[in-house]
Amino acid sequence: MRNPRLSSLLAAGAAAALAATLTPATTFAASGAGPLRPYTQQKLKWGRCDAKTPAAFQCATLKVPLDYRNPGGKKLDIAVNRLPASSAKERHGVLLFNPGGPGAPGLGLPAAMESFLPQQVKKQYDLVGFDPRGIGQSSPLSCALTPDELNFDRPYHPSSFAKDVRWARTVADKCAAAEGDTLRHITTRDTARDMDLLRAVLREKKISYYGGSYGTYLGAVYMQMFPRRADRFVLDSAVNPMRYGRGTFQDMAEATEPAFTRWSEWTAGQDATYHLGTTPAEVRATFWDIVAQADRAPLDTDEGRLTGDDIRSVRDAFFRERQAAEWVAGLKKAAEGAKPTTPAPAPELPPENEVAGLWAVLCGDTAASWPRDPEQYRRDAIRDKARYPLYGDFASNIKPCAFWKPAAEAPTTVDNNVNALILQNEWDSQTPLTAAQQMHRSLHGSRMVTVLGGEGHGVYGAGSCVDERATDYLTTGRLPEKDFACRAPTGSR
Repeated sequence: MRNPRLSSLLAAGAAAALAATLTPATTFAASGAGPLRPYTQQKLKWGRCDAKTPAAFQCATLKVPLDYRNPGGKKLDIAVNRLPASSAKERHGVLLFNPGGPGAPGLGLPAAMESFLPQQVKKQYDLVGFDPRGIGQSSPLSCALTPDELNFDRPYHPSSFAKDVRWARTVADKCAAAEGDTLRHITTRDTARDMDLLRAVLREKKISYYGGSYGTYLGAVYMQMFPRRADRFVLDSAVNPMRYGRGTFQDMAEATEPAFTRWSEWTAGQDATYHLGTTPAEVRATFWDIVAQADRAPLDTDEGRLTGDDIRSVRDAFFRERQAAEWVAGLKKAAEGAKPTTPAPAPELPPENEVAGLWAVLCGDTAASWPRDPEQYRRDAIRDKARYPLYGDFASNIKPCAFWKPAAEAPTTVDNNVNALILQNEWDSQTPLTAAQQMHRSLHGSRMVTVLGGEGHGVYGAGSCVDERATDYLTTGRLPEKDFACRAPTGSR
C-alpha cells in the first residue's frame, strides 16, 4: 500500500458522511471561532529544517487536538515543511502532499518530487509536506514491536497458524498497552481534520493536494468531509475505497495472478536470454519447480537463504517483466547450485513506528469489518491460496486488526462530486487497476488517466502521458474533458 517510488503500500452509511461535514473541525476551522479558535489562530514558526532537507525548505510544528470532540484535552504535534512558491505574482495556493502507507512519513515527499515538478507548478504553489499524526516526527507512536513482530507477510501453514494468531493478538495488545486511548484517534478522518486545520492556519480558503497509494484514500476522505475546501486534487495509484482494509491486501493477491501470467508470456519469448522456458506453461513450471525445491531446502542466494514462501512473498516483482525474469533466472542458478547474479528484490522491514502507524490507522479505520473468529482466517487463507497461489494465503491470513478495538468513529463512505484527477498504471503492484477504477466511480467529479502497459506503483513524473495532463490540471484547474488512456513509453520495462 506504500508508494516505493515516492516514499521508500494500507463502510459507514450516508448519514455518517453527512455528519462529517458538521463536525467541529469543519465549523470552527472555517470561522476561527469556538473551541478550536486557539488552534486556528496559532502562528507557525517557520525555521531551518534538519541537515537532510534542502536549505530552501522551511519547517514548523502545528498543534492539533488528539480528539476534535474535546479540543481542550491532549494535544499532538504535527511536523510540517514547505517550499514557498517561486513567484509571488503567480502563486495560486498550497499543494499538500501525502506519500501513502498508512504509516508512511510525508515530510520528505515534497523534496523528492521537487526535482521533477515543472517550474510552473513550483511558481504557483507552496509545496507542503507533513508527517501524519502518530508518524515520523508527529507525536510518533510506538508499540515496542520486536523485529519478528514487524513482519506481517505470513503465509498460511497448518503447523504455524496458532503462532500467527498469537502474533496478531500480541501486536494488538502491545499497541493498546503502549498507546491506550490515543489509538482511537490515529485515523484517516482525524488526519483529514489535521489537514483542514493546517489549511486554516495557513489562511487558505482551499487546499490542493497530491496523494499516492493510501494517500489517495486520505485525499478522498478529505474531499468527502470538506468538499468546499478541496481545490485541485491529484490521486496517484488509487486505493479501492469500497475495499479499504482487509480487501486492500486481498486485492493485491488477486491482481498478482494476471501479472504472473503476463510475465510468463513475455519471458517465454526471451528464452535465449533467461533460459526459463519457450512457452508460458514451461516458464510457470520452472518457477514453481524452484519454489518447490526451496520449500524442501532453502536456496543459498545473495540475499541469504530463501524458502519457497520467501520467494512467493516477492509477488510484486512480477509486475515488472524484465526485473522478474532476471530475478527468477538468478533463482534458477541458485537452485542448480550457483549463487544468482541478481539479488531478490525484497525490501527491508520498515521502521517500528511505520508498522505501528500502519496498524493504528488501518485497523482503527476498519476494525469493525474484520472477522473476530481466527478460524475464519484459516478458512479464507486455505481458499485464497488455491485461488491465488502466489500470495492468496499471505493476504487472507490473520492480521492484528482481528483483535483491534475500533476507533472513536465509523469510517467514511466515499461518494461525492468533487473534482479530482486519478492517475494509474495498468500494471500497478500495490493498488491494481480495478482499485483505481472503483475510486473513479466513487468520485463522480473525477477524471482518470490510465497508462496502458505502465508498470509500477506511482505514475506522476515517470515520463508517461500522465505528466502533461497532471501538470495542466494543477496549473489551470481544468480536468480533461473525458477519461484518457495512452501507452507506456517504449523501453519502460
